[in-house]
Amino acid sequence: MNKVILMGRLVRDPEVRYSQGNEPLAVARYTLAVNRRFKRQNEQDADFIGCVAFGKAGEFAEKYFRKGQMVSVIGRLQVRSWDDNEGKKRWSTDVVVEEQYFAESKASSESHRDAAPAAAPKQTAPSDGFYPIDESITDDDLPF
Repeated sequence: MNKVILMGRLVRDPEVRYSQGNEPLAVARYTLAVNRRFKRQNEQDADFIGCVAFGKAGEFAEKYFRKGQMVSVIGRLQVRSWDDNEGKKRWSTDVVVEEQYFAESKASSESHRDAAPAAAPKQTAPSDGFYPIDESITDDDLPF
């Protein structure tokens, strides 16, 4: 079973591109800063995890997700490999988003964004629960 559940703050606004073809497909990429439960001395507080959302989920991320917002993601882990221009093998691990949710109220998100310094985002408990997205994608929607 390949299932990932994350909750963290968006490091920056999602980057969205559209696939080529008769019916362009939205591909949104964003990074979540997910706080670590325990921290050792001289270790970072959060992990920065790349996420990719396709189709309607990608369009939703483009329209509503903003830097600093707390979001929750359910998806699957995907590892890709390729050869770069110098012939070196490169690897990338991302979460392919199947579901994504707001994890705090709009007011809480805006107050956090206004009060937070430009440094790494801090995680807080959700104040109003989760708000589901109407549509999610299936594996059939993926371009690969």
